[in-house]
Amino acid sequence: MNDAIGSAHTPSLGEDAILVQPIVHSTRRFYILTAVLLGVTGLGIFAYCLQYRNGLGVTGLNRPVYWGVYITNFVFFIGISHAGTLISAILRIVSAEWRRTITRSAEVITVMVLLFGVGNILIDLGRPDRMLNVVKHGHLQSPLLWDVCSITTYLICSTVYLYLPLIPDIAILRDNIANKHWLYRMLALGWKGTPRQWRILHILMSVMAIVVIPVAVSVHTVVSFVFAMTIQPMWHSAIFGPYFVAGAIFSGVAALIVAMAIIRWAYHLEGYFKPIHFNYLGILLLVMSLLWLYFTLSEFLTTFYGHEPIHMKVFNAKLFGPYAPYFWTMVLTCFVLPFIILSNRKTRTVAGTVIASISVNIGMYLERYIIVVPSLSNPRLPRESVSYTPTWVEWCILAGCFSTFMLLYVLFTKFFPIVSIWEVKEGREKAVAEVSERIRQYLPSANLSEPKLKDALPT
Repeated sequence: MNDAIGSAHTPSLGEDAILVQPIVHSTRRFYILTAVLLGVTGLGIFAYCLQYRNGLGVTGLNRPVYWGVYITNFVFFIGISHAGTLISAILRIVSAEWRRTITRSAEVITVMVLLFGVGNILIDLGRPDRMLNVVKHGHLQSPLLWDVCSITTYLICSTVYLYLPLIPDIAILRDNIANKHWLYRMLALGWKGTPRQWRILHILMSVMAIVVIPVAVSVHTVVSFVFAMTIQPMWHSAIFGPYFVAGAIFSGVAALIVAMAIIRWAYHLEGYFKPIHFNYLGILLLVMSLLWLYFTLSEFLTTFYGHEPIHMKVFNAKLFGPYAPYFWTMVLTCFVLPFIILSNRKTRTVAGTVIASISVNIGMYLERYIIVVPSLSNPRLPRESVSYTPTWVEWCILAGCFSTFMLLYVLFTKFFPIVSIWEVKEGREKAVAEVSERIRQYLPSANLSEPKLKDALPT
């Protein structure tokens, strides 16, 4: 490490030099993981090339089930993207000090996973060369065009929101790491750490934190409109907007916890990703699990109470028919297991929150699947119900998406610190004083004299 870092022990790094260790030193485990991920990615590329050459007939898609695993992937990946923007932005706005070590790992998830959400839309197209027709010949009354506009805006805002707090750390790498100096010099944008630069940076970060929250909420609301604006059974519902947003935050928090645990284990960052971080995020995950249960019960209760035949056909298929195993597994993994683990302080440990998070991500993928497929399998038109079973091509492409996302995430940690160095340093220097000042401002004064206190009390 000392050979790769020109001045690793300068004040700019200090005790946080461990955060640049993954950048300057690659272990054997890194190369093995990269090779495995590249292999799975190659399998996904092969499956897509086969689909592109032979058409969508190699998938399980049929009439009228035009949407299947690919659209499920789209909704799932877009949902996970809420991990960075909503969690990071809200924690920055409320000045939660425990956010400092986890914000970047969340923000990276947002930017990268959005690419795969959009990518699955292109994979689902039989003619991906016509994708620009949505923009060239789109109509504003189409929710599909709303999707394009909102996701594009979201991707731009999320990228800027990730890059801004990364600039000071890039300057630290520029000044302390010999290799890749040209890259860091270019990306640092001439950062020198002057008071004026810090002031501008904090203003821009505050503005972006405020802007990105409504953009993130609008994205998954618009995604839900792609379903809710149709008259398909169990899709045409006003609850879909908030239901999708709550589900996105739910799966996003779970994905963040899993990512943090992997980073903590792989790079030995136990001193940065502490049990208290997992405890706080576990509490948030528990709250979102209860909120998810509320929305799910509301959706199915209103459908059952209305008892419209076409809706009840889909309702029965989900609860008692061919999709019942998926539905009840979803309930088990989204609510029962997380609630049992996270409601008990003794089991809300690092391992406990990770197990609950993996369970939630499995359940939320199943939730998106049973939203998409059963309604299309039971259309309003008078025809026989159609079954849909994904083929190996679809599963290989799904595996390729996950492996490519993990590969890009790993490569990010090889070029940039996954924990914000300057924010951690700033927290050590200023956080105690700032928190003390906030407490002094909102707590009642303690210098009341006894007579005044007695006069204030009711007789």
